[in-house]
Amino acid sequence: MAKSDVMAGATLDLDTTGSETRVAVGGTWIIATIAAVESRVASVVGQAGDRVVLDLSGVDRIDTSGAWLIRQLELQLAVAGATVEMRGGSENARRLLEAVARVGGEDVEPPLPRPMLLLLLERTGRAVSRAGVDFVQVIAILGGVIGGLIHGFGRPSRLRFTSVVYHLDRTGLQAVPIIALISFLIGGIVAQQGVFQLSFFGASDFVVDLVGILVLRELGVLLTAILLAGRSGSAYTAEIGSMKMREELDALKVIGLDPIEVLVMPRILALVIALPLLTFVADMSGLIGGAFVTFVYGDVPLERFILLLRDAVDMSTFMVGLIKAPFMGLIIGLIAANEGLNVEGSAESLGRQTTSSVVKSIFIVILADGIFAIFFAAIDY
Repeated sequence: MAKSDVMAGATLDLDTTGSETRVAVGGTWIIATIAAVESRVASVVGQAGDRVVLDLSGVDRIDTSGAWLIRQLELQLAVAGATVEMRGGSENARRLLEAVARVGGEDVEPPLPRPMLLLLLERTGRAVSRAGVDFVQVIAILGGVIGGLIHGFGRPSRLRFTSVVYHLDRTGLQAVPIIALISFLIGGIVAQQGVFQLSFFGASDFVVDLVGILVLRELGVLLTAILLAGRSGSAYTAEIGSMKMREELDALKVIGLDPIEVLVMPRILALVIALPLLTFVADMSGLIGGAFVTFVYGDVPLERFILLLRDAVDMSTFMVGLIKAPFMGLIIGLIAANEGLNVEGSAESLGRQTTSSVVKSIFIVILADGIFAIFFAAIDY
């Protein structure tokens, strides 16, 4: 059985002999000629046998579009259950087909719909697999940062103090107004709700305990970390990702510099230093906001608020938040750097990784805060 179609310079011949099907691809396979022959691919797949030979010896001219269509024909034949063998073809055609196969994206999915439960399990498995890869990459970045610090102790010039101070200014000093404002508002909201609810029981004085403990132990550091994840973590991911898209990271490696040491380490050091300082600012702003609202809304003078606060909290309450802060800064910096290094060569990838950086940072920061809360409760601190 032999069939032949010649469409705008492109040919696709089908010859079936026994169990073997020979598909002869010939003529000019470029973007201007393959539109008509593309409709024949489905019929070729339907008529092919169990063993198919793709013969490219008749191809006179081919571009990326033609190579892509041949690749799709090969994939659809494979999905249909056929064993595909490719023969002939010029060196240029082979190179184009290999390039398309490398960057061709996802394989053609089977046409039959899959159960929803199977799709859910598949996506869960892929997410777990990606999480494992991310964990390994983050550990590698952490190792590079620690190695850079160790080398820096021997040669202080490698620590790049100028870069650390620059990022400390961006991450820390420039974030003070927004951190102070939001912490002031949150402290006031907590105090207002506490006054409103506790006044029913005649226990308005315990609002001071509520504001003091909650702000110093949890809200101050948690709000600061979340704000920095959205403000600085996303910026770090976008900066490093843009450098990778423009091949600046490769240029650093060519001139003998380590991108982890040059780009990542100063940013992480700045976050580790800035987050405890900003946590202190957030704590004080939250307490001031709580004192202001209790004075206006609950008729508690400032002097009484301070006396009650002194009895409600001690140094350990204040230190819990500060102890957690450097670890949260480290988490944000590592995730931001990892997502930036995972950016590919498109603007879509940059946006996707920046979003992923913020979401992952906030999730891991909240998870770490819960682990710290359990730990401090276990040691009664």
